[in-house]
Amino acid sequence: MTIKNRFLALLALASVLSLSACSPEIGSEQWCADMKQQPSGDWSANQVADYAKHCLLK
Repeated sequence: MTIKNRFLALLALASVLSLSACSPEIGSEQWCADMKQQPSGDWSANQVADYAKHCLLK
């Protein structure tokens, strides 16, 4: 693996980690508020289940 490829791989990993750190924890008040702002048609099946479990059935 060349230095350029290693650098690009490290950059990609850093980008993914920085983006995932900004997401609120599933079930938190912020996460529930964010989900309310999203159109429900864009939710995945897991998000629907998590929303019902953590935001509606508290």
